[in-house]
Amino acid sequence: MSTFETIVIILLGVVFLAMIWIITEFSGLKGDIKAKLGINNETIKLKLQAYERLTLLCERIALQNLISRLPNSGLTGRQMQYSLVEAIKSEFEYNISQQVYVSPDAWRAVSNLKEQNVYIINQLATTLPFNASGMDLNKQIIDYLMSNPKASLHTVVLEALNYEAKKIM
Repeated sequence: MSTFETIVIILLGVVFLAMIWIITEFSGLKGDIKAKLGINNETIKLKLQAYERLTLLCERIALQNLISRLPNSGLTGRQMQYSLVEAIKSEFEYNISQQVYVSPDAWRAVSNLKEQNVYIINQLATTLPFNASGMDLNKQIIDYLMSNPKASLHTVVLEALNYEAKKIM
């Protein structure tokens, strides 16, 4: 065997080994890409679920929905005030972990809605006589919302959540 043939065989061997190495590396990168895409799909799914849960939270703590959901027979105005505020806080605390998956602006909007609703309830409750019934407080809240349609952040927050969720999709 001549020197030239030996060099050709060695070069072919090196090229063959290089091709095997490239194919192996490419397969590994392909696996990494698939794994990352899987994580992204899972992350997107979690984010969308968070926006979904926060949308449900907004619906549940909307004052008109809250009033119709809570029983009010026989409650005093103060008891109704306490029930409404506790229901809002309970709903909010149940969903507090969702802030990890949504934008800071979206979470701030939901938090502001909670605070605003508690504020409205407490302010309107202070205007009632001490012996007012829970029904009186509910009527006061409904009257306030009807006379000030833009007083509640409910619709604005829902629109913001929907907008952000659609950006993810």
